[in-house]
Amino acid sequence: MNPTPERLDPGLYIVATPIGNLGDLSPRAASILARADAIAVEDSRVTAKLLNHIGTKRRMIPYHDHSADHVRTDLVARLATESIALVSDAGTPLISDPGYKLVRAARAAGHAIVTIPGPCAAIAALTLAGLPTDRFLFAGFLPVKEKAKADTILELGAVRATLVLYESGPRLHATLTALHTHLGNRDAAVTREISKAYEEAVTGTLSVLIERYAEGGPRGEIVIVVAPPGEAPPPEPDAVDALLRDAVTRLPMAKAAAEVAKATGLDKRDLYARALAMREDAGEERTV
Repeated sequence: MNPTPERLDPGLYIVATPIGNLGDLSPRAASILARADAIAVEDSRVTAKLLNHIGTKRRMIPYHDHSADHVRTDLVARLATESIALVSDAGTPLISDPGYKLVRAARAAGHAIVTIPGPCAAIAALTLAGLPTDRFLFAGFLPVKEKAKADTILELGAVRATLVLYESGPRLHATLTALHTHLGNRDAAVTREISKAYEEAVTGTLSVLIERYAEGGPRGEIVIVVAPPGEAPPPEPDAVDALLRDAVTRLPMAKAAAEVAKATGLDKRDLYARALAMREDAGEERTV
């Protein structure tokens, strides 16, 4: 006869679950799920399959984007005496999934909060894409409407970091096209079905990927990874001079050089010397 598992201390346990392969559930995560008094879930049918995999049953409480506020209030009240595990359908809760409001409310109420890290599709896709990982920005799902999508992409385009986006198969081609239109032909990757039997990572420029998925997007969970912008070309000398002329009409020369340096990435001392030379040239012209 198996001994009764040790009861968990009251509090909120944020549990990462597999994004595909059930074998990716960590032993610690399995132990937490088996011992929690209740589990807050997105979809009880999905979580039931995971609990069946580890041979346990637990009370499940639906908690998702459409839950009424009183559901969160009730969960927070329970944390005073119960251990509640928070899971999403796949991956790490709060990453493009509901949960942050519950964590914030639980912390405000003074309850214990414990995270049990594990799978995350965004991080896994970065490891497959072969693109820079020293700086990246996770942007979740882009807006569906074209204008809002374009505005968001333009905002993201200035960020000097690799971009990580979630997308569905039917919208993949349109999103790749929008990314190409507003970001240029950057290197990118489309990953899907991570950790499953048909895991795939297709890499290339955005134009290559657009052509690849012209006939329609694949099935499964999709992550798009887009390389950061390349180095901007140095500004033309005439353009720098114009900026300096404008700046020195408003600011002392040192501050004018600093302003233009910030705008162009050029060396402030070189710009100061250039401004001096421009002033001397202008003085000579006036005396001629």
